[in-house]
Amino acid sequence: MRDLCVIGLGLIGGSLLRAATQTGRTAWGATESSADADAARTDGFDIEPAVEAALRRAAERDAMVVLAVPLTAAESVLRTVAELAPHCLLTDVTSVKQPIAELAARIAPQSTFVGGHPMAGTTRSGWQAGDAQLFAKAAWVVCVDEDTDLTSWAEVATLAIDVGAEVVPTSSELHDEAVARISHLPHLLAAVLAHVGAEDGPLPLSLAAGSFSDGTRVAATRPELTRAMAEGNRAALLPVLDSALGMLGAARGALASTGSLGATINAGYEATRARATQAGSPRSPVRVDLTAADAPEALLALGAQGGRITELSDDVAVGALPMLDDDHGQQ
Repeated sequence: MRDLCVIGLGLIGGSLLRAATQTGRTAWGATESSADADAARTDGFDIEPAVEAALRRAAERDAMVVLAVPLTAAESVLRTVAELAPHCLLTDVTSVKQPIAELAARIAPQSTFVGGHPMAGTTRSGWQAGDAQLFAKAAWVVCVDEDTDLTSWAEVATLAIDVGAEVVPTSSELHDEAVARISHLPHLLAAVLAHVGAEDGPLPLSLAAGSFSDGTRVAATRPELTRAMAEGNRAALLPVLDSALGMLGAARGALASTGSLGATINAGYEATRARATQAGSPRSPVRVDLTAADAPEALLALGAQGGRITELSDDVAVGALPMLDDDHGQQ
């Protein structure tokens, strides 16, 4: 089991360091935040005094390096990786994948990079927000791109599975398109909803209950983190935002002309039911031989159909596909 070096000790990086250490893996971390570093040391974790020291140790131990920093800080950290640990296996937990993959290829070309993104989090941040159980049953994207080395991919996927997650293989491009819909657009809508609720004095907020709280929860995320992920995914987010604006425009037009919001509300209800059906459907087991010539295509097909990998053994990825009927998108 390869040693682990985590750069960045916020919610995700801190949770990963905790979880990886619990599995028995030798792991250490570093961060530019002295407060997070001190808190992690106080909690008994192995924290290097600086990012440079952590990466030198990674190079000596041939460790896997995890970038757990915002996209805005990734370029600087990658330059340090290229200087001090250029041959280490490199992955990340950043919320967009194409920009970080392009940065890694340009700045640290000697590193073997495999993009990753655990779909887990809260509105809290920093070391104290971390939780070793954060990744339990969570989807963790491990990217399969044209230049992905599957042996390295399997190592990153194994790390994700070891800390409790289930691996979703997909490409960087498809990942960014998907999270624009289910993560970045919701953050924007939550910000708008929170602003609308607060702009007419204290009365509306005094009446706000569950629906408002549910709809605005992620607006409490640190603004710089939300901006980094949404602005970093600009190309994928713009068409999704256009689609949402079109739907809102259609709803406004229908309300003004006929007084009915039926089409919009019914479509949302059916979409929510479809998600629940997929989450609760029986699962069909699947095995992918990672040594087969068509392994990348098989992995991508599994991810595209909503499948997850839960085990890796002897060059075989073991997972399951949701068994959906024709009304809910089964192939």
